[in-house]
Amino acid sequence: MGFGDIVSASSERDVIIEERRVTEWDVLNSRGNEQRDLVRYYQSLGMDYNDAATVVNIFTKYNDILVDQKMVADKGILPADQEVKPWKNGLITFTSFMIFGSIPLLSFIILIPFTDSESVKFVSACLVSALGLAVLGVARARIAGQNMVFTTAITLFSGVIAGAAAYLVGKVDKL
Repeated sequence: MGFGDIVSASSERDVIIEERRVTEWDVLNSRGNEQRDLVRYYQSLGMDYNDAATVVNIFTKYNDILVDQKMVADKGILPADQEVKPWKNGLITFTSFMIFGSIPLLSFIILIPFTDSESVKFVSACLVSALGLAVLGVARARIAGQNMVFTTAITLFSGVIAGAAAYLVGKVDKL
């Protein structure tokens, strides 16, 4: 999971860098057309023609800003964030997966000396998993500044769907 996140973040950054090169070439080689397109884009967002033309004329003085605006307008791509570190994303994903992924297993392991009932172990794993998902939802809401109840409910719901799918795959596999 962590390695997949590293590859994904690196690939996304590489695509953005390549798109920026193409956009820079377009801006340098057909500046007038690019400016007209950008004026039309701002008009489509609700600016009147004079304001849009003024904004684009200002951006024309700053090539990097003009290129960034063209990337957003034409491709819906924000500039590459140089602060993003793919290895850091991968490490966070790996750590989260190890911590939150081990929660259901821990309930089975902890209950081994106390009960032989698979039903008790299964129900406790479900409850502990729900608690872990709730903690994850709260953390997500706090970090992202989102509604805590809604985000926690979405996280729980997503976990229930994923858990049910995994359970059904395991059941079908036994048939």
